[in-house]
Amino acid sequence: MASADEQVKGDDAAGAAASVADVRELRQRSKPQKKPGTDAEEDNEAGRSPPGACCEVTDSIERVFESEPVPPWREQVTLRALVTSLFLAVLFSVIVMKLSLTTGIIPSLNVSAGLLGFFLLRVWTAAVKDPKRPFTRQENTVVQTCVVAAYGIAFSGGFGSYLFGMSETIASQAAEENNADNVKEPRLAWMIGFLFLVSFVGLFALVPLRKVMIIDYRLTYPSGTATAHLINGFHTPDGSERAKSQVRALAKCSVASFLWGFFQWFYTAGDDCGFGHFPALGLVAYQNRFYFDFSTTYIGAGMICPHIVNVSVLLGGILSWGVLWPLIAKKRGSWFDAELPDTSLEGMQGYRVFIAIAIILGDGLYKFAMVLFRTVASIAASIEKKKFFGALPVNSDDSKGPNPATATPPSFDDARRTDFFTKDQIPMRVAIGGYVVIAAVSVATVPRLIFPQVEWYHVLAVYLMAPVLAFCNAYGMGLTDWSLASTYGKLAIFTFGAWAGKSHSGVLVGLATCGIMMNIVSTAADLMQDFKTGYMTLASPRSMFISQVVGTAIGCVVGPSVFWLFYRAFAGVGTHKSAYPAPYALIYRNMAILGVDGFSKLPGNCLTLCCVFFVGAIAVNMAKDMVPEKVAKFIPLPMAMAIPFYIGPYFTIDMFLGSVILFAWEWVDKDQANAFAYAVASGLICGDGVWSLPQAFLSLFNVKPPICMKFLSRNLNDKVDGFIGTLS
Repeated sequence: MASADEQVKGDDAAGAAASVADVRELRQRSKPQKKPGTDAEEDNEAGRSPPGACCEVTDSIERVFESEPVPPWREQVTLRALVTSLFLAVLFSVIVMKLSLTTGIIPSLNVSAGLLGFFLLRVWTAAVKDPKRPFTRQENTVVQTCVVAAYGIAFSGGFGSYLFGMSETIASQAAEENNADNVKEPRLAWMIGFLFLVSFVGLFALVPLRKVMIIDYRLTYPSGTATAHLINGFHTPDGSERAKSQVRALAKCSVASFLWGFFQWFYTAGDDCGFGHFPALGLVAYQNRFYFDFSTTYIGAGMICPHIVNVSVLLGGILSWGVLWPLIAKKRGSWFDAELPDTSLEGMQGYRVFIAIAIILGDGLYKFAMVLFRTVASIAASIEKKKFFGALPVNSDDSKGPNPATATPPSFDDARRTDFFTKDQIPMRVAIGGYVVIAAVSVATVPRLIFPQVEWYHVLAVYLMAPVLAFCNAYGMGLTDWSLASTYGKLAIFTFGAWAGKSHSGVLVGLATCGIMMNIVSTAADLMQDFKTGYMTLASPRSMFISQVVGTAIGCVVGPSVFWLFYRAFAGVGTHKSAYPAPYALIYRNMAILGVDGFSKLPGNCLTLCCVFFVGAIAVNMAKDMVPEKVAKFIPLPMAMAIPFYIGPYFTIDMFLGSVILFAWEWVDKDQANAFAYAVASGLICGDGVWSLPQAFLSLFNVKPPICMKFLSRNLNDKVDGFIGTLS
């Protein structure tokens, strides 16, 4: 897919993009939140499917499966499940990597992973019949967990953000603090080693509290609950047929999307060529990055994301590239040197980068404060009820709780799920010992072997802080479905960058510690969400933990390998001329520079505008939370609006089109749209993502497209024709 910046020479292509955590937050904030213990949660626990679930079931899910034996945890983690997970991990890692290196908008692919895992294992079991090992929902859950853990590394590994932000490619665009001590070029060996050292610690951080979070606090984990409903629905008699129909829809759309990407490739022989640069709204709009680039990836993303997200990114594009940047451009020679190129941070680029950062930080600070407030309030309420950690059961010996006589009798589903969830325990010594050992190895090796600029006490400080922050993140995610991993990473950038200081490679220190922190808090929250899914599908906690470990290990190898393929196959990855500009990489590096350099290098009035937009992001969030729900649903999301501020609005048109398609489909046949829209959207994303692999190999072997389709103005076309005439 063509990048936003191929059509405007001289414009930098790094952009303010949303992380996985940010997109989850965007998706969740567009709908009413559910609190533990509310009717909404009881509906989930009772087994009533949410809108769009693949089939209707009885009020008790577990009654449907009561006659089916639950395999022991060793039989849930099967060879066929791991092979299927490996295949899907590569597929989804390619998709996530492509999205990370383009705009950074990564829709949730959990449902796609569960759906494709179901389909592939159904095919496997049909071809290789084994009556002793039928395909169960527990095995399906293992595949989904393993795949999500693996492709999660493609994002949390920082290939489109902090890790690539260390490179010379990104440092040269930042223009500040790009000396050798603040630069580390990507290499496959050290990237794999770094991820193996830091990605597993989070898996051990909160294991001792799994029963507290899932059973005693009854945290909802909306995404985990929805995935569990999906898997349970697949394995009911009616659900199996519906799942087959969904898979067929996904496969058809994947093939169509793949062929469309292949067709477009033939017309991209030069710069700014092809359908990806079609000036559908006119050449003036095209120069301001308003155009439709025929990307099935972002049409699919628009069908998955809520309507308010798609409207918000479009409004952000109009506000920035349609209004704000043209007005600031008129101040050349007054606010900044008129001779500066647009790529200079002391000119137009500075406004684009730092205003986008201000909105992201304002929105992130607000949601961090709100989740922290809700967490503290919930814990305070638990203390009043004498149900804090000291009294809460943390192992199977205390499964009845502190006062069973006054407790509400559990439903059949809850009783059965709790019984299976507390059977296979993960010993406390394994969790604590694993965390301590891996942390000790990281403290000893990360500064010595990977980042000499980072001191051992920096790494130690991260590991001492991480369990508390991981708990806050996992608890908040259970309440709201918002993962704040990227926010904690940004906190580490400013904290440790300032601690190290400008004279001691503060930029690289900030980026490296950001990576450690993000990996810990992200994997801890993801594991707890997987425990929720496993709890509702009767998958053993041990099988969930093992599949998460295996998936993380796969991701630590596959993620860097896929990034290396993109990095070597496509010219100029991370630059404005590339189809893969890695927008968030420059954002993260500039945050690190800001942490050690301060605001002295910003162009005129940039700091004032940053403050205005920072406060504005907080104000919009406050208004959204204070007004009635019927009004709040029409208020745009600041995080979504910030995304096109830097990279441009070209993808917002694709996403808005996806939203229009979904809206029309729901208007015509809402039930069909609820059942198949996600499969169709996932197919569009998967097909375009899969095309990236053969496209990369064609580039590696220097196979060039035969045609360049370019669009010129009438005057320029006359000049070109005249020049060609002189050659004949």
